[in-house]
Amino acid sequence: MEVLHPHCAGMDVHQESVVVCVLTTGQDGNIVSETRTFGTMTKQLFELLSWLESESVTHIAMESTGVYWKPIYNVLEGYFDITVANAHRIKNVPGRKTDVSDAEWIAKLHRVGLIEPSFIPPEDIRELRELCRLRKKRLGHLTAEKNRIQKYLECSNIKLGTVATDVFGISGRNLLARLIAKGYVDEQDITDSLKGRLRSKKELVSESMVGSLTPHQIDLIRDCWEHIEYLEKSLENLEQKIDAHLVPHREEYELLQTIPGVSEATAASLIAELGVNMNQFPSADHLSSWAGVAPGNHESAGKKKSTKSLKGNSHTKVALCEAAWAVARTRNNRLSAKFWKTASRRGKKKACIAIGRTILVIAYMMLKNKQAYIENGSSPVNPAS
Repeated sequence: MEVLHPHCAGMDVHQESVVVCVLTTGQDGNIVSETRTFGTMTKQLFELLSWLESESVTHIAMESTGVYWKPIYNVLEGYFDITVANAHRIKNVPGRKTDVSDAEWIAKLHRVGLIEPSFIPPEDIRELRELCRLRKKRLGHLTAEKNRIQKYLECSNIKLGTVATDVFGISGRNLLARLIAKGYVDEQDITDSLKGRLRSKKELVSESMVGSLTPHQIDLIRDCWEHIEYLEKSLENLEQKIDAHLVPHREEYELLQTIPGVSEATAASLIAELGVNMNQFPSADHLSSWAGVAPGNHESAGKKKSTKSLKGNSHTKVALCEAAWAVARTRNNRLSAKFWKTASRRGKKKACIAIGRTILVIAYMMLKNKQAYIENGSSPVNPAS
């Protein structure tokens, strides 16, 4: 095979160590191999950097092992052409599994260009990605704490959730604050707490607040309430940081929101996961496969055995599915019509994936061409795609 990278290195990355194999082509055309093991402390990573420079290495390949590759990538970024590979696609020959042989195998594959690089966005997008993923986690924790409080209330036979549409609306929060502070609520508390349409249900609310709360249950609710307040404050700070990171990408952020079903949070998540430079992906089909919303292709002896989608990028897939469910609740647009047409034939779950893929293809074309979504007429993507 043709040698593409005559001075390259392969890395087998672990939590406490990294095994590095350097392959260089000598003046006589022979391959010179040298393998060393380094620790993963910052000082040791800079020693690795110095050694690679002394060996005139230009290209590096490493496995995407958990999060352990990230500090190594951060130190070496800007000095070498770094390829982060999917570990599943560069497995060594069975029966020859050692750290040294793995590093040498990665170096040999990379030397002849047989390693397909994973998508690593620039630093600002990586920071935005971490913020958006953390926001998603915090929202999940917030929902869990709210559900936990409602469970404690139901266990005490306080039926506020059957009267109020949102227990954590303004009226519900006022009642919960008084309940936590005093251990009970009286008629005056209810009168002062109720706002809006709940005022007309004052008697029903009074009946629903009569229960058998114990001091133990009140302590549990108080603990959840304090956690909710912390999470809400944390989410406010995260929103501000996300908005600041989106300032350079405001055009793309607003373009994505023109797609039906794509909210501000979904648009931010898509930018965080995909970036704004679509040249990273050869085509919309490649991007769909990377996100895990493209049909699989497993064919043997002329028979298709499975069309199950690959796992892909789960965060992108979740954002697309949320957008698909949102567009299903809208009317008078072709995406909604396609959702229900597909759902009638194949079910709602498959329709969700199909519409998620369509939204992703539209987003790809919009970001590549800097063109807003057009519902009728010349659209960035074929409606049948």
